[in-house]
Amino acid sequence: MVTNGNNPVEQYDKEGYVIFRDVLNDALISEASVHVDWLMRRNPHLRPENLDTHLVTNDPFWVRLISDDRLLDIAEQFIGPNIALFASHYISKPPYDGRPVLWHQDGSYWPLEPMEVITLWLAVDDATPENGCMRVIPGSHREELREMKTNSSVVSVLGSQIDPQLVDETKAVDCILNKGDVSVHHPNIIHGSNANTSPNRRCGLTIRYIPTHTKILNCENSPWCGAFLLRGKAVEGVNIYNPRPKYIENKHMAFEGSESWS
Repeated sequence: MVTNGNNPVEQYDKEGYVIFRDVLNDALISEASVHVDWLMRRNPHLRPENLDTHLVTNDPFWVRLISDDRLLDIAEQFIGPNIALFASHYISKPPYDGRPVLWHQDGSYWPLEPMEVITLWLAVDDATPENGCMRVIPGSHREELREMKTNSSVVSVLGSQIDPQLVDETKAVDCILNKGDVSVHHPNIIHGSNANTSPNRRCGLTIRYIPTHTKILNCENSPWCGAFLLRGKAVEGVNIYNPRPKYIENKHMAFEGSESWS
């Protein structure tokens, strides 16, 4: 595993993002790709960009994937050894029809206190400028979180965006990834992605890890209820974590090692 900088934490602190290469092996990434297709067959009412956190809690493969030690080892560099899942979301942009993600800051949407959270963006497919890879504004993570405003003039994944006057697109950098690569980004960094008008799908899995002292607010009455303790120790009275789902044949997608989840 290598990064695009000599010290990933230093680059993250300076730029607000960093890329790790060759994190997961081809076999696991292939299973993730099959998983996306499996989820779509079972949720035909959903756009493929919206395979969201509410599907996580009872999906053994999803939990297996987000708890992979290679991903947790990356997260630990940024948030320490006590790690929980806050949210996870496949954004799969289909060929020719994949929707854009307008410029935004993740933290503006999230009920976390404090806002200590790290996003790992796992490339299930190659991500290129042609198929709508993520774009970031380096250094914008130093800015405060802004209110996201509804934008119905453009059909997009989130339906909202940061004030365009706050975005200097001349500084935008494409996060070009090969499948199995991971980009890491800060909750305050301004980022987005263009529509996919190419013949190639662009699928990525966002994984939001928090240290266990970060509290998920109002979890009982919100969609943010898919938390799992993944490494280290919980902090008493902060969050309630879901039990690891059991694998049930013919109910869940089979995957390598699924028998140990039964």
